[in-house]
Amino acid sequence: MARKGPQSDRDHPGGRSARMSPGRQILLALLALALVVLQARLWIGEGSLRHVAQLEDEIEAREQKNAELRERNELIRADVESLKSGLDTVEEIARKDLGMIREDETFYLILENDKDTPDDER
Repeated sequence: MARKGPQSDRDHPGGRSARMSPGRQILLALLALALVVLQARLWIGEGSLRHVAQLEDEIEAREQKNAELRERNELIRADVESLKSGLDTVEEIARKDLGMIREDETFYLILENDKDTPDDER
């Protein structure tokens, strides 16, 4: 019985040789390249896991800022409604900020002496 070399038909199923065809080699290389490219996109660059986490943090910060601004807007809206509905609020603001005095009122200004101030500076 003749002895066959290490690449005999009984060493490989179907009697095929161990070498891949050039078409399969190209296909395997393209698949490997696609895998490397997809992994690179997953870990670095725009759309990566780190980028997505950063965007989620930014969204959370902006939602918190929006909630604060909504609350401030509600306070301002309440002030506007109060100013539109009655003169009491307008009068209160005019007295406080502008020093408004009615015609039938008497204004008294009381000055306090500063004990820390020397007499020649008064």
